[in-house]
Amino acid sequence: MACSIVQFCYFQDLQAARDFLFPHLREEIPSGALRRDPSKSTDWEDDGWGAWEETEPQEPEEEGNTSKTQKTSWLQDCVLSLSPTNDLMVIAREQKAVFLVPKWKYSDKGKEEMQFAVGWSGSLNVEEGECVTSALCIPLASQKRSSTGRPDWTCIVVGFTSGYVRFYTENGVLLLAQLLNEDPVLQLKCRTYEIPRHPGVTEQNEELSILYPAAIVTIDGFSLFQSLRACRNQVAKAAASGNENIQPPPLAYKKWGLQDIDTIIDHASVGIMTLSPFDQMKTASNIGGFNAAIKNSPPAMSQYITVGSNPFTGFFYALEGSTQPLLSHVALAVASKLTSALFNAASGWLGWKSKHEEEAVQKQKPKVEPATPLAVRFGLPDSRRHGESICLSPCNTLAAVTDDFGRVILLDVARGIAIRMWKGYRDAQIGWIQIVEDLHERVPEKADFSPFGNSQGPSRVAQFLVIYAPRRGILEVWSTQQGPRVGAFNVGKHCRLLYPGYKIMGLNNVTSQSWQPQTYQICLVDPVSGSVKTVNVPFHLALSDKKSERAKDMHLVKKLAALLKTKSPNLDLVETEIKELILDIKYPATKKQALESILASERLPFSCLRNITQTLMDTLKNQELESVDEGLLQFCANKLKLLQLYESVSQLNSLDFHLDTPFSDNDLAVLLRLDEKELLKLQALLEKYKQENTRTNVRFSDDEDGVLPVKTFLEYLEYEKDVLNVKKISEEEYVALGSFFFWKCLHGESSTEDMCHTLESAGLSPQLLLSLLLSVWLSKEKDILDKPQSVCCLHTMLSLLSKMKVAIDETWDSQSVSPWWQQMRTACIQSENNGAALLSAHVGHSVAAQISNNMTEKKFSQTVLGADSEALTDSWEALSLDTEYWKLLLKQLEDCLILQTLLHSKGNTQTSKVSSLQAEPLPRLSVKKLLEGGKGGIADSVAKWIFKQDFNPEVLKLANEERDAENPDEPKEGVNRGFLEVSEVEMDLGAIPDLLHLAYEQFPCSLELDVLHAHCCWEYVVQWNKDPEEARFFVRSIEHLKHIFNAHVQNGIALMMWNTFLVKRFSAATYLMDKVGKSPKDRLCRRDVGMSDTAMTSFLGSCLDLLQILMEADVSRDEIQVPVLDTEDAWLSVEGPISIVELALEQKHIHYPLVEHHSILCSILYAVMRFSLKTVKPLSLFDSKGKNAFFKDLTSIQLLPSGEMDPNFISVRQQFLLKVVSAAVQAQHSATKVKDPTEEATPTPFGKDQDWPALAVDLAHHLQVSEDVVRRHYVGELYNYGVDHLGEEAILQVHDKEVLASQLLVLTGQRLAHALLHTQTKEGMELLARLPPTLCTWLKAMDPQDLQNTEVPIATTAKLVNKVIELLPEKHGQYGLALHLVEAVEAISLPSL
Repeated sequence: MACSIVQFCYFQDLQAARDFLFPHLREEIPSGALRRDPSKSTDWEDDGWGAWEETEPQEPEEEGNTSKTQKTSWLQDCVLSLSPTNDLMVIAREQKAVFLVPKWKYSDKGKEEMQFAVGWSGSLNVEEGECVTSALCIPLASQKRSSTGRPDWTCIVVGFTSGYVRFYTENGVLLLAQLLNEDPVLQLKCRTYEIPRHPGVTEQNEELSILYPAAIVTIDGFSLFQSLRACRNQVAKAAASGNENIQPPPLAYKKWGLQDIDTIIDHASVGIMTLSPFDQMKTASNIGGFNAAIKNSPPAMSQYITVGSNPFTGFFYALEGSTQPLLSHVALAVASKLTSALFNAASGWLGWKSKHEEEAVQKQKPKVEPATPLAVRFGLPDSRRHGESICLSPCNTLAAVTDDFGRVILLDVARGIAIRMWKGYRDAQIGWIQIVEDLHERVPEKADFSPFGNSQGPSRVAQFLVIYAPRRGILEVWSTQQGPRVGAFNVGKHCRLLYPGYKIMGLNNVTSQSWQPQTYQICLVDPVSGSVKTVNVPFHLALSDKKSERAKDMHLVKKLAALLKTKSPNLDLVETEIKELILDIKYPATKKQALESILASERLPFSCLRNITQTLMDTLKNQELESVDEGLLQFCANKLKLLQLYESVSQLNSLDFHLDTPFSDNDLAVLLRLDEKELLKLQALLEKYKQENTRTNVRFSDDEDGVLPVKTFLEYLEYEKDVLNVKKISEEEYVALGSFFFWKCLHGESSTEDMCHTLESAGLSPQLLLSLLLSVWLSKEKDILDKPQSVCCLHTMLSLLSKMKVAIDETWDSQSVSPWWQQMRTACIQSENNGAALLSAHVGHSVAAQISNNMTEKKFSQTVLGADSEALTDSWEALSLDTEYWKLLLKQLEDCLILQTLLHSKGNTQTSKVSSLQAEPLPRLSVKKLLEGGKGGIADSVAKWIFKQDFNPEVLKLANEERDAENPDEPKEGVNRGFLEVSEVEMDLGAIPDLLHLAYEQFPCSLELDVLHAHCCWEYVVQWNKDPEEARFFVRSIEHLKHIFNAHVQNGIALMMWNTFLVKRFSAATYLMDKVGKSPKDRLCRRDVGMSDTAMTSFLGSCLDLLQILMEADVSRDEIQVPVLDTEDAWLSVEGPISIVELALEQKHIHYPLVEHHSILCSILYAVMRFSLKTVKPLSLFDSKGKNAFFKDLTSIQLLPSGEMDPNFISVRQQFLLKVVSAAVQAQHSATKVKDPTEEATPTPFGKDQDWPALAVDLAHHLQVSEDVVRRHYVGELYNYGVDHLGEEAILQVHDKEVLASQLLVLTGQRLAHALLHTQTKEGMELLARLPPTLCTWLKAMDPQDLQNTEVPIATTAKLVNKVIELLPEKHGQYGLALHLVEAVEAISLPSL
């Protein structure tokens, strides 16, 4: 029970507040120095703070080095205030301020803690250049009778260099502003109502005091409270109605002009004091001399103390009643520029006339009343010493002053003298703690020892001075007035000590008695650890009497702690010494604390703990009843019972006990009430599950053999009214405790009967024991599956527990659910270890049936003979509601086990690369998860597994075909045969269909093929959306979509995919490509669409596929009925989110022409990206109607282009389509000489490529472009690239053969021109000379550079000329030219022969 420093609050993100207040610090920090994980907002030590300290150059420490101080201890440069009720903190600097409010949140460790989060931040200055100098957070009491003791709201009072004092709400709304003096505000201090401790103390009024360089203003607390409430109400009413105008009461204040003092830095308003007659005469003599007149009643005076220079400390006394309080006009600030937009919008609601008049009023400064002069009565003159701060003690008798010499001086306020001085505390921050004695702890075992033997005596009060020395990074606690240092803590050099010195405003002598608000007297804000701490000081540290029993007890506790830490070989000696120490302690609370520390020791063996507790118990029993503390006696008795239980269990576990009876499969079948076929099926399921499920092995270091240290055992259990309960402990600790009780029993190494009897007699309820037993069984799945005999042990244990009292109510009716068995079923439902859960459910069902039959047998024992009843029990099971629940649970667990086995199986799929999304492990299943997962939960879990394995959709179809081919007459044998075969086959892709087939058998409705494909499709697109770079995920999603047979489901899924994931990215891609006018570069694609250029190409191709599927599904959905979604009987009670398929079926019909319209745009975009086309603006191919229809809901009816299109649009579209055809042919036949077949075509990065020429013709049809033009261009491009054999095939589709022939004639001429004119051979020149002049001229006019493939054999060209002759009619103008060409080609081909 020494001094302690306790963290009670953390900062959620203090760095954000610092960056807001000190922007230059943020700019100077190197990039990366403050990069933290956003989820770890409270972990400041590692790299959030201090990291930037190291980057600064090391400078010698100097007092004037302000720049370094600002960088390392920024909080010291801020104005800081914390509400004493800890519901608001203000950090301000210059014009800016941050308001922080506490919120309960879970930390990284899962522990609930209070964290300060930014509630409001902004600038507070109204006038130019004014800065914040001081701030207070004053909690205001609620006026409601039903108040719980928390403040109604908190007002923030802020002083400025302009002299203004402004009052704000927690949301930064300005309530009122006062200009009481035109000098800067130096300090704000508050005093709230305190109940006088005894009649001699004068009752103090509440007040807010404001210090200026040469004046003090005190505002009456009651007046301020009423004004603030009125202003706040007016703000609320204005927000609601907009025309309220209630004039709040004026503020009553006094203003004193302080004279005869050079400078003032800080002040303390002590309050009203009444002099004793002697002090009155002494004061009158000092002021008026020997003949001074004295009034009969001593006058009441308000005392003020200032610190500064000349005098270092000044004492002022203002006579009460000497001046009338001034009344200020309350300047309501709701219409000021600082208020929120809500109030700006509500202009005129305060009754102000116009905006111009309002501005004129604001520019006019209010009238400032003159101060009443007040001369210094006396002071502590020290010309070289300058005071820095003063802090008044809670009972107004002492004050601590700091100065520039590094001293802390303690003043006696009443006498005006310094009574103590501490040195070596430069830049010290000070505060006070007042502790009230707890009367219950005062009374020791023998009342004679205490001077306050009467427990009804008055509580004593102790005051402690807290000093924080930032230069040394130490926080000290001193007992006043002349007491020793009672505590010291290393807290760091950058903290701030906050001492409000007030509580809640608005209380009086009646309301304050019923209110006991939780307030903090002192707080330490540590920016390094991001925490707020307070100091706890026990009252007894103020007792300086050497004979104090409390001090002696604390000495003994410290001695005991040291003894427990030492390593001694002689334990008997240690035990004796501990006994002497604990018996010497007098106070019961301290004795209890000592015993707790002994029992928590890890070094003492069990025997020592038992002997010490027994000795203490015996000593307490031997004392007189009146002097024995009942709480301590009960505590000892409870701990002794726990130790005895620990000893009994340890002895049972250590006995050499073995079950000798052999255990066969037949015994197991009888035990579980299964026939041979059912048992074989169960064993096969568990064997397969065991092979696949390799991650179930859970081990704990301290309970591997069911061993638990006594210290841990005592921590886990507690007694409450003779009932033994388990404390709130983690799941692992719960399993450890259960293992200590039952692990040996489950292995058959300890007597089950003896253990149950021991635990029952110790006071453990059967329900708790059942919970512990199941926690062990379900968590140790691997060990249990390896040892089938443990099933027999569980059966025995469960039977014994069920026979205990209060386990199963004797009045239980078979037609109602037994809470006992429901508890066990709930544990099995929640368990993720399905193998152990299935086994325990079989055991539970068997035991429940046995008990149910016995109860039924008792009821009918009078009518049935004994021999018949035995036969009845063996072959017949009493029907009850519980039995039905057991059968349902067994079916659910079996289904869940098969599903879990499937999800843990892995195929050796040859994937090129595995994404990080696919590498994440699947969560384990439980019946509860499946029941809460909704109708689609089962298919969803399988879809996630398929995504991880990345199977081809054909695998699902293959397994489904197996199901269809299965012999319907013998389904069960088929299942068993398939299951046993799978275990022999090596786990590759071949085994996966068998496992899927088994899952299909269990879930014929939930895993129906369309449902499964729908979930797979959705899973892939969801994962693609997380990482759009993985274009293969989207491609796979479309594959699954194509495999959905039912058009209604297909339509709904495709539409949901489009609306949820695709349309935003698709529109972004469209606008980007339209903006740049070509296929955009990688950087632009990543910026606007969120994926690379190659991924975007694949994305557009998949979008095109999806839109095509949508149109096809819309056509075929009328011929197909809407599917009926059934659920298996065992899973009818599923609850949770609506399934994807149900959502898909709820989707509306699409508007076919609109989807077709989008599909045209998608084709255009895909072509631009696929072939990197330039100078193409996709949206320029459409008119205004067409553009407006894009990216609208596909189910809506939009105004689409119709009728004849503008020829200009058609011309642009035709040019684009011809570009696409050229690019497609170029991409396919770009090689000049086909050396290698692989070089012929460049494959697309993802999936197979489109048939672009056919797509271009299709687009031409929709874009009103002549299809024949596109076909002719395609033929021409094929011949251009020398692929004449494909060109001949393509000619068949052209309608206008004559125009085509003319185009091909030119191409023939280009080939001949290249052969004759550009090869420059002798034979060529001779041949050219022999040609007709017209042909020669025509050939010279040809430009062979347009040819993409010039190395075409002449024989191939000859075929082309013949084809041209064939296509040209004889009457055509170029027919003769064609004939000349035939001759020329023949002439060229002859030399080569």
